[in-house]
Amino acid sequence: MAGNPIHITLVTLGVADVQASAAFYETLGLKRAPASQEAVAFFDMGGVALGLFGREPLAEDAGVPPHGEGFRAVTLAWNQPDEDAVDDALARAVKAGGQLVKAAEKVFWGGYSGYFSDPDGHLWEVAYNPYSPLREDGSMEL
Repeated sequence: MAGNPIHITLVTLGVADVQASAAFYETLGLKRAPASQEAVAFFDMGGVALGLFGREPLAEDAGVPPHGEGFRAVTLAWNQPDEDAVDDALARAVKAGGQLVKAAEKVFWGGYSGYFSDPDGHLWEVAYNPYSPLREDGSMEL
């Protein structure tokens, strides 16, 4: 394959209200990057950036309809070092204004996970995976 290798560098979520969504993620502990503006917010997530942009302008930019219902076939994952940390992270997300979608439980693949949604319905899995330990910086080791 010619060119640069594929790396996910930025995940952009289409949101109803950029500033309200940014406040939610700040409450979870993320720090808004200086490059943020009124219409877009960025957060450094340890090598991958999270962007928040208006749902309609993001859809327009991509040339797709701005609204759809149901499961979007995408989840974001926030891995934790142990089961207690999963429970703590889910509680933190709910306290910040997220919705608990599925309480954490032991899962078929041998880990422990649950789900919350952000104020715009984006699904986040919070998981402990004993087969993919986390590095000291919190990134996943495969």
